[in-house]
Amino acid sequence: MNLMKIPYYPGCSQTGSAREYDMCTRECMAGLGIELLEIDDWSCCGSTPAHTVDHSLAAALSARNLERVEAMGHKRVTTPCPSCLTNLKTAEHRLSRKDFREKTNQLLDRPYEGGVTTKSVLQIIFEDYGVEALKARAVKKLKGLSLAPYYGCIMNRPPEIMRFDHHENPVAMDKIVEALGAEAAPFPLKVECCGAAYGVPRSDVTARLTARLLDAAEDCGADAVVTACPLCHMNLDLRQSQVNRKQRRGFNIPILYITQVIGLALDIAPEKLGMDLHAVDPRPLLKKLEGGE
Repeated sequence: MNLMKIPYYPGCSQTGSAREYDMCTRECMAGLGIELLEIDDWSCCGSTPAHTVDHSLAAALSARNLERVEAMGHKRVTTPCPSCLTNLKTAEHRLSRKDFREKTNQLLDRPYEGGVTTKSVLQIIFEDYGVEALKARAVKKLKGLSLAPYYGCIMNRPPEIMRFDHHENPVAMDKIVEALGAEAAPFPLKVECCGAAYGVPRSDVTARLTARLLDAAEDCGADAVVTACPLCHMNLDLRQSQVNRKQRRGFNIPILYITQVIGLALDIAPEKLGMDLHAVDPRPLLKKLEGGE
């Protein structure tokens, strides 16, 4: 297979609270023969707050990064974070209008001409690399594991902008974990919100929503939940002990990134995938994978 090269926008979370997501994404993509070209001098896309203040300013924050991709001579870029993906793709959509692009370009040092397409890392693996190629590349089958694919509420929404998978019943991660030899648990809440945006102001709401998701994962017999979102991961993993205290529960469910799952199938060491950085200990899961349980 020819080496695939694609510009990479890591986003702010991947350089801080979710650095293990960046680690496993880089390891996974390298293992698949996909070279990530980190955008030179990339900046924050505005995340959640910018669009609530000014649409042109929010688009300019994303357009600056898209212009950097344009300057690299590429027409597509990938990011692991659904929040960054939403901002970049919403900007693409709005900047396709000439009047909006001209207004936004007045805020930029270098004008963005348009035409760059953003895809999530999950979408690149699923659509561009392909499940069959992934299956052929896997050297360690994840037999015996039941994994609950959790997409969160923004990965595929709104469908007219995200243009990937189904917005109510996505299947990309389901098909990937099955191709790697694991069982995709029939997780009924795969697109329900975990309440990440309320993590600070309304931790009671977040705890209730997160407990609902973890309950569903337990009910369908999952060994772990799999996500492609750093905010969903933070809620389900880092805050799992808070949920236990607030809800008087005893959850102990490992939460994995989809690129960690693929990395395990590529026989990459768990430490290189950042699995030792999770709050919920994944070692029992790894032991089960090795046939120790």
